[in-house]
Amino acid sequence: MTQTVADILRKVQRIQIVANRAVNDLMAGQYRSSFRGRGMEFDEVREYQPGDEIRTIDWNVTARAGSPFIKRFAEERELTVLFLVDVSASGVFGSVDRSKLDLMVELSALLMFSAFRNNDKVGMLLFADEVQACFPARKGKSNVLRLIREMLTAEAVAAETQLDSALQYLNRIQKRRAVVFLLSDFLTETSRRALSICNRRHDLVAVTVEDPREHDLPAVGIIRLQDAETGEVVEVDTANPRVRSLFAERAATRQQELQQRLRQAGVDQLSVTTGEPYANSLRRFFDRRERRSR
Repeated sequence: MTQTVADILRKVQRIQIVANRAVNDLMAGQYRSSFRGRGMEFDEVREYQPGDEIRTIDWNVTARAGSPFIKRFAEERELTVLFLVDVSASGVFGSVDRSKLDLMVELSALLMFSAFRNNDKVGMLLFADEVQACFPARKGKSNVLRLIREMLTAEAVAAETQLDSALQYLNRIQKRRAVVFLLSDFLTETSRRALSICNRRHDLVAVTVEDPREHDLPAVGIIRLQDAETGEVVEVDTANPRVRSLFAERAATRQQELQQRLRQAGVDQLSVTTGEPYANSLRRFFDRRERRSR
C-alpha cells in the first residue's frame, strides 16, 4: 500500500518521540563513552608549570622562547557514524507487533539521535542485492530526520541480500575511519574476510535482527512458506514434532555459525529480536564496550 506524505510524517514523528525518549532514558553517557574519537590532537602550547610531565615539553618552542613550554593535547571527539541498512524483502517479515525492518528503523533512529546529541556526523547506505541509495555523513537534526524518512519510504527488494558487496562498497567510498552499524537479519551468509577487512578500516558493529518464528515453528498443521527474496515456496507439516525440531536445530546452527564468524572477524554483535524490547540488549552491548575501553 502506498504511503501518503501525511502517513510518513506521522511515522517520523512517532519514531522521533520514541527514539528521543530512549536516548534520554537508556543512553545517557553510554554512547559517548563507548565510541571514542580518532585519538588525541594538538591543542596549544603553554609555559611549563611545576608538576607538568617533562615528556610534554616542546623543545623547539622552548629554545626560541628561552623558557620551557609544553604541548597540550585534547581528544579528537568528532565521529562519523554510518548505518548500513538491509532493505531486502525478508525484513518485512514479523510475527509480532512489528517487522524486522520496523525494528531496524527504530533502532537506527535511536542511535542516530545519540550521534546527533554528541555532534557526530551521520550517514546511511541502503542495500539489498546491491546498493540502493547512499547518503553522505552530515551533522544536524534535519539530516537525521531525512535519513529516517528515507528508511520509512524505502521499497523492500525481492532479491537475495549481498552483504559482502555492501561492505566492499563502503570501503571504497569511506576512506576516513568511521563507526559502522550494519543492520540485517543476516539470513544470507557474509564472508569472514569481508567483515575483517571492514572492521580493520572502521569500527564495525553487526546489529543482528531476528523474529521468534525464525527459530520456533508453531504446531498449526501444513503451511506454505515463501522465501521473500528468492520466491521459492515450500510446504511444511508443522504438526510433525520432527519437522519443528529440525527447523529449530537449523536455526540454532545458523545463529552459532554467524556468532563464530563475527567473533573471528573481531566484530561486535548487538542482537535484537522483534519479540522483545531492545533496552536490555542495548545496555548489555554498551556495558561490554565500556568495560573493554577501560
